Amino acid sequence: MTSPEPTGTAVRSHEVLGLRSPLTPLETAAKARRFGSFYYADMWIRRMRGYQWTVLMTAVGTPLVYLLGMGTGLAVLIDGNTNAGFPGAGGSTVSYLVFLGPALVATAALMVSSEENTYTIMGGFKWHRTYYGPNASPLSSGQIALGHVMGLTVRILFTTVIYYLFLLAFGAVEQPATGWLMVFTALLAGLAFGMPLMAFSATLKEDKGQFAMVQRFIVMPLFLFSGTFFPLDSLPLAVRWIGWVSPLWHSTELGRVLSYGHPEPAVMTAVHVLYLLVLAVGGLVLARRNFTRRLDG
Repeated sequence: MTSPEPTGTAVRSHEVLGLRSPLTPLETAAKARRFGSFYYADMWIRRMRGYQWTVLMTAVGTPLVYLLGMGTGLAVLIDGNTNAGFPGAGGSTVSYLVFLGPALVATAALMVSSEENTYTIMGGFKWHRTYYGPNASPLSSGQIALGHVMGLTVRILFTTVIYYLFLLAFGAVEQPATGWLMVFTALLAGLAFGMPLMAFSATLKEDKGQFAMVQRFIVMPLFLFSGTFFPLDSLPLAVRWIGWVSPLWHSTELGRVLSYGHPEPAVMTAVHVLYLLVLAVGGLVLARRNFTRRLDG
């Protein structure tokens, strides 16, 4: 038996108490259609409570371990045996830890994106089927896909902001006035890599080791050969192309310009930004299309 509509007296009592009148089903559906992506993002973020300690330890433990290892180990060794240093603003040089910092922030964003755009996507379609309930509501499949991206963005920003704060604490940011923007260039790397991966994951119906292959033959080579630990031009041409196509390299170069004034032509900065945006937007378009085919087909 349906609940009766609020009477005039009930509506007035709501007004006296400062409460809003209940929305009708049509109004609720219209609101969901309008703000559906935000509703799904809110659900996505709340879902992270189930593995909040993993999220927290990844965001805090990873930078702490890396920076302690690099700052007191490898960086000391390299700085002690490299007289020239790494080129910075105005012909100056910077330490290895300052050179490395932006790459680590961008890598953190890429790793989070690779985690949340593989098994999480398949779980939404196959194991937990968390996409089908919202899709049966006024939310569209495109809103569900966009809501996932919005939730992913929140997690990437949470991780990269903490990473940046650790860099500041270790003295690995020469220009804090602009260095904080590396958080957003790292976000671009995460989305540029994650959106095409999200589109791919949305097409898979069985886990036959595809994600393990992605980690082994795509993520790890990008991590190792994207100018992360040393300048890209120090690599042989046979593998240098990996950096050229890698979102991680483009984001790292942007971060180095912002963090310590890495000398780079303005046109290359524009190329980095444009390349990352094309990958992110193009991947999102494909992901939304694949979500629609999967959920509405």
